[in-house]
Amino acid sequence: MDQRVIRESFEVDDDRIYMDYNATTPLDPAVIRAVSEALGEAWGNPSSTNVAGAKAKALICKAREDVATMVGGRAEDIIFTSGGTEANNLVFHSVMEDFKRHSAAGGQRSGAFGGTQNGGPACRPHLIISNVEHDSIKLVAENLQNTGQAEVTCVTVSTVTGRVEVQDLLAAVKPNTCLVSVMLANNETGVIMPIRELCRKVNDVNQQRGHPRILVHTDAAQALGKICVDVADLGVDYLSIVGHKFYAPRIGALYVRGPGTTTPLHPMFYGGGQERSFRPGTENTPMIAGLGKAAELVTANLHDYESHLRKTRLHLERRLREVFGEEKLHFNSHFPGSETLPNTCNVSILGPRLQGVGPLSETAGQVWELPATQTLEDVEAAVEDLRRSVQLLES
Repeated sequence: MDQRVIRESFEVDDDRIYMDYNATTPLDPAVIRAVSEALGEAWGNPSSTNVAGAKAKALICKAREDVATMVGGRAEDIIFTSGGTEANNLVFHSVMEDFKRHSAAGGQRSGAFGGTQNGGPACRPHLIISNVEHDSIKLVAENLQNTGQAEVTCVTVSTVTGRVEVQDLLAAVKPNTCLVSVMLANNETGVIMPIRELCRKVNDVNQQRGHPRILVHTDAAQALGKICVDVADLGVDYLSIVGHKFYAPRIGALYVRGPGTTTPLHPMFYGGGQERSFRPGTENTPMIAGLGKAAELVTANLHDYESHLRKTRLHLERRLREVFGEEKLHFNSHFPGSETLPNTCNVSILGPRLQGVGPLSETAGQVWELPATQTLEDVEAAVEDLRRSVQLLES
C-alpha cells in the first residue's frame, strides 16, 4: 500500500498521525477503485437474469471466493452481512433457534447436528463467552440471560497470560451447553486466544455426548490482515469477518462450516432469498466487491504486512524504553508465553502526576494499533509528541 495515497484517501490534519487501526482502517486505494467500478458498472440487481444483473452477480461470486480464500474456507461457507455485529448476532440467533427446534421435538429426535437432547424441552440453552468480548457478543448474551432465554457463563481471562484459558472454558461446560464464543485476538492487548486448542478439546467433548453439540464461534475482527487465519486449521464452526478492520468498507461476512447442513444457520429475517435465504436482502454489490478486493490483498500480501507491522511495533517499544526508561513503563500487551498481534502496543506511563481520569484521557495510558503502512518517521513523531505531553503533565 502507498502511504501517501492512504493518507490522502481520508481527511486528517496534516500534523496528526492516525494510530487507531484496531478501531477502523481507511480504504486501500485498490479497494476504493473496486467499489467505484462496481458503483458505475455493476449497478444491476444480482437476482436479475439480464446483462447488468449477471455482471453484479459475477462480482459477488468473485468476492465470495476471495473472502473464502483469505480464511481458508469454501465459497459456499461464506454469508455476506452488513458487518461484524450482524454476523455475531446471526450466530447466537442460529444456535438459539436450533436448540429450540430440537427441544420442541421432545428432546428425543436425532437431529442433523447431534444426538438426543439432554435435559428435555424445558431446558434452556447454555452459552459460554469470555469477559473481553465485543459488545455485539457480550450484550447479546446478557440480553438472552436477562430475558430468561438462555443461561450464560462469562469466563474471565487470565491475569498471567491475558488469554481465556481452555481449561477454564471446559470447566464451565454443562449438559445443555450449545455454544462457546471467544474472540480470536483482543483489540486492546493484542493477545491471541487459544482457539485451535479450544476446538480440539470441544470436539473431544462432543464425541462423548449427544445433542446439543457444542459449537465454537470466534470473532476474527482483529486478526484478519495481521496474522494467518485458517478456519480448517482452527476447527471453528463459525467465524466473523469485519471488513473495516483490514482496509475494506464497513461490511462483513460470516463463515459457517456447512451452513444449514453440518452447522445450523437460521435467518433473522425473511425476504427475497438472497444469500440462499440465510441473509435475504438485495446485495450491496459495491461494498461486497470492496470486501473481496481487500481479502485478495490480504491473501497476496499477508507475510509482508505481518513482517512490517511487527518491525514497526518493536521499533516503537524500543524507542519508548529509550525515551522514558524501563522503570517508567508498563507494557499491558506483554504476557509471557502468549502470542500477540504484530501491530498492537498497549503501554502505561508511570508517575505520581500521571494517575486518574484526566491524565489517562490525555496521554498516560496509550493503546497504539499500527497500520501496514506506518513509517518509522511516524513512530518517532508519535513518541516525541508523547514525551512532550508527559513532560507537560509532570511539570
